[in-house]
Amino acid sequence: MAAAIRQAFDQPDRKHAGETWRHVAGQFRARWPKLADLMDASGHDVLAYVAFPRQHRTKLHGTNPIERLNKEVTRRADVVGIFPNEPSILRLIGAVVFEQNDEWQTSSRYMMVEAFAQIDKEEIDPIPSITTKAA
Repeated sequence: MAAAIRQAFDQPDRKHAGETWRHVAGQFRARWPKLADLMDASGHDVLAYVAFPRQHRTKLHGTNPIERLNKEVTRRADVVGIFPNEPSILRLIGAVVFEQNDEWQTSSRYMMVEAFAQIDKEEIDPIPSITTKAA
């Protein structure tokens, strides 16, 4: 089952990934109808990152940058020990986030900016508004 689903993630673009996702869901429908319905409902969200260049996909579906940021915030908070109030915690976290932002923009390039020019703007659907009501 996992191998069949993984086929969608190996596709070169969003269009083919969506077609493969729907095809796999159709294959599962007879034996696992709830899984097929879940795949139908979640396909847009699950395949959102496929519109980005292939070289960035493994980085986009991973959580390494946020885990590293959380580890740095924890390390700095451990040094301080006890915070006198909530604003002092926010200042520390804000300072760490600003430092990390500067580092990501200048020194280490986790993802090459030039590759983002390859993104097909039509393939990236805007996130639907939560406030819109279904008719």
